[in-house]
Amino acid sequence: MTPTGIVVGFDGSPDAEQAVAWAAREARARHCPLTVCFAAEHADEASPAVPAEPGRLRPGQDVVARGLRLARDVLCSDQVSPLLEAGSPAAVLCGRAAGAEMTVLGFRGREGLPGLPLGSVSLKVAAHAPGRVVVVRGHWRPVPGQHPWPIVVGCDGSSGSLAAVEFAFEEAALRDACVVAVCALADSPGLLGGARQIRTDFEEIMSAQESDHPEVTVSKQVCEGSARSALLRAARDAQLLVLGARGRGGLPGMPLGSASVALLSHAACPVAIAHADD
Repeated sequence: MTPTGIVVGFDGSPDAEQAVAWAAREARARHCPLTVCFAAEHADEASPAVPAEPGRLRPGQDVVARGLRLARDVLCSDQVSPLLEAGSPAAVLCGRAAGAEMTVLGFRGREGLPGLPLGSVSLKVAAHAPGRVVVVRGHWRPVPGQHPWPIVVGCDGSSGSLAAVEFAFEEAALRDACVVAVCALADSPGLLGGARQIRTDFEEIMSAQESDHPEVTVSKQVCEGSARSALLRAARDAQLLVLGARGRGGLPGMPLGSASVALLSHAACPVAIAHADD
């Protein structure tokens, strides 16, 4: 059965534990179910035909059980379900993302090399999974009594950035946070009037979302520098950074733009990638 709600990848690593905690909080805010998914590349972890030791779970079952316990610290038991599936983690999560509201995973799993800013599975899922993908990294936990950190979103008027802005306003409304929208003009196409068109499209997209979400406070920043630098600065004090998969400057056929890859690797907070419907 295809999972609905939120799917979170869990492999037992510390980064995956953070992803489950973030996903459980998100599922509670959205009042939707959460599926804890472990993709087992080895038959002894997933196949029912391989018996476990008496009185013990198979390795994959044990990993999923730990993920369920973490999620149930936040959610009721009937809101969380396990999924143990054979296959490569990236392929399994991309396949399960089609019916989900979003897919969540840590920025590096148990197979990732220490010191790497981003694991290969996280990069593949962010690039190829349909819909919304959140890679949990950096700071995100709310501090009691402190005003919520903002949701930062990058917008250059592209279809990907439209999907990102829609998601950012949803998140801000759920979390009683403000939106900081960043439009960088340095990455505009090298065409006459390119920067002017980006600014116009940015204003139109933002105006539409502000009309749909009057309860959300918005700060708009139009800057002459690169999107990468501007968004890294803005994300220092954010609880979530939301990006389109590819902006205006991306090459056709590229699933992720260079700025999105850099921000997934170096942002100080969780990063959401919103893929446009097309």
